[in-house]
Amino acid sequence: MRHGKKVNHLGRTDSHRKAMLANMASSLIQHKRITTTLAKAKALRGYVEPLLTKSKNDTTHSRRTVFSYLQDKDTVNILFREVAEKIANRPGGYTRIVKLENRLGDNAEMAIIELVDYNTVYGKDAEAKTEKKSTRRRGGASKAKAAAPATEKAAAPVAAEETVETAPVAETTPAVETAPAAEETPATEAPAADDKEENAEKGE
Repeated sequence: MRHGKKVNHLGRTDSHRKAMLANMASSLIQHKRITTTLAKAKALRGYVEPLLTKSKNDTTHSRRTVFSYLQDKDTVNILFREVAEKIANRPGGYTRIVKLENRLGDNAEMAIIELVDYNTVYGKDAEAKTEKKSTRRRGGASKAKAAAPATEKAAAPVAAEETVETAPVAETTPAVETAPAAEETPATEAPAADDKEENAEKGE
């Protein structure tokens, strides 16, 4: 009996299954994304992720260990040179499985398995965009705070304008008052000068 044995044989012998998973892992590392059945994708995830973790430590022993699984020198070089740099800061979870529509011929469940760090749709750019959107949504309280200083700033120029407007009015009023005073003084002085002249003539 198979109690507790969760390995999916995928309808193949052990040697056939290992060879198939090695080929699929090589294709995934080279092309960064492959389309297969959902069952094979789940089996491949458990097969390839330990190899990706192994590639973070670039030693001769690690390369030989990975080569014993993949049996492809070119794939091992790509894994240790390119892929290892991309996944250096990721603590596991290097692959993503996306379900597709069932296959037309036999109605099998299909899926895409891909390397997470090589997808531009769900990558860091998209995370940055969503962060920007979330900050805009969160800004309900901050908007009110920002609106209050804005109204204060708007009120300050209005008050300045009012002071500027009242200042010329205050200046014009004394100008109007001083102008008639200046005009009246010579008018009052002129008759006084004439009276003096008349008195002087009479005195003569």
